[in-house]
Amino acid sequence: MENLQPTPAPTPGHLWAVAVISLLWNSFGCVDYTMTKLDPLAYMQSVGMSAEEIAYMQAMPAWLSAFWALGVWGSLAGSVLLLARSRHAVTAFAVSLVGLAVSQSYHVFDTAMPASMNSGAMMVMNLLIWSALLFFLWYARRMAAAGVLR
Repeated sequence: MENLQPTPAPTPGHLWAVAVISLLWNSFGCVDYTMTKLDPLAYMQSVGMSAEEIAYMQAMPAWLSAFWALGVWGSLAGSVLLLARSRHAVTAFAVSLVGLAVSQSYHVFDTAMPASMNSGAMMVMNLLIWSALLFFLWYARRMAAAGVLR
């Protein structure tokens, strides 16, 4: 009887490097989200947020927090699935991109956001987050198309 399952492509060494970097990078977002939810005042003060910034974060609508969660946890899932060589990493990173896009769009158009949260350093960080996520999504799609992810 013939084996109808396609033979998976060999795993390139760069997959492991990208997957581990992805896991470490995306873990930071999960820690930030978790600490903001579990001990918001102490955590936000420890990272140097002003009273105005803390008040803004604590007034965040629940639906926006849900999209933030999709962003960070979707990325973490994508990283784990990439390590597992699962094609579902593409979906997880795409879900994460939706979460990021919605939450970032809200902040861009929210006039109540303190100006300090839209500073040069924050803009650079947002650019890094977008760049990293778009790269991880592109990479996962590329590996899935090459037959490395199954």
